[in-house]
Amino acid sequence: MDIVLGVVVGIVVVGGILVAFLEYRIRQPDILVFQESKGRISLRKSLIYPRHFSLALQRSTCPIQLTVEATAAGNLGVCVKLVGSVAPSLEHIESLIRVGGWNRDAVARATDEVQVLLQGLVKEYTEKSGINALSSANITNYLNERSSVFKEKFGVELISLAIQSVDPTDPEIADALRQQEQARLLEQTEHLNQRARVAAAKAKFQADKEITEMEHTLDLKKAELKKILLEKESTLTQQSLTDELTRNRMRLAFEIEELEVLKNSPELLLLTPQAARLAEASQNLKNARTVISLTPQDPVHGSELLNLFQTLLQKALEAKKDAS
Repeated sequence: MDIVLGVVVGIVVVGGILVAFLEYRIRQPDILVFQESKGRISLRKSLIYPRHFSLALQRSTCPIQLTVEATAAGNLGVCVKLVGSVAPSLEHIESLIRVGGWNRDAVARATDEVQVLLQGLVKEYTEKSGINALSSANITNYLNERSSVFKEKFGVELISLAIQSVDPTDPEIADALRQQEQARLLEQTEHLNQRARVAAAKAKFQADKEITEMEHTLDLKKAELKKILLEKESTLTQQSLTDELTRNRMRLAFEIEELEVLKNSPELLLLTPQAARLAEASQNLKNARTVISLTPQDPVHGSELLNLFQTLLQKALEAKKDAS
């Protein structure tokens, strides 16, 4: 009996180990595990989870590549190519399960629905726009503004979206658009060139104006400095003339005083350098007669000093003769 009980227990233990090994899984970092409880779906946070009672979804994105054949205003055909990617939205996981079902391919199925909705939105936008107004940026902005619809309806969020090309299906229209774009670019380039020329001319004019003003200011400064220099030179010249005039007046006054002294005392003429030189010459020439004529050619206009000097010399000669 004990052997049978031991075998049964062993079978139960081995079976439990096998069941645990086959049922339970370890959650990977890139896996989202959901569970259903009381009609609500929630995220499992534990490391180990039962695989038959849980839904494991990869956290990675699912790519989108779509080509839309649409029409623009005037029933002109256009071909829009876009690429992007979506990922599960944790806030709207119930919408994802409702669209994709309780299986690992739920995100892929929701992505298919997203592509259908993107195709409808692109057609809706192109039908309201002229073919000239269609551009990748405008379509991308239009789709991004409606990205919240993907979360609410399909439980996925738009990670990235890009428009690869927007081309008319009619080759003639495409060629006409290229020509228009080429003409627009050439016109824009010409406008830019003309603006550049105008800007360069304005810059040159402004530079010339500033240079002229600076040169004018410099000339005024030079004229002002020259005027100051001339005023200083005039002041110095005036001062020099004043000093020279003062010296001449002083010299004249001194000569006048000297004449007064000689007039009052004629004998002082003998002390003058001229008289001393004459006396020295007479002493050196003992056997010669020294004839000194101090009479001017015009006696009427003779100077008073010469008359005084002549009188003094005559007196001196007469005294010498008397002594001899």
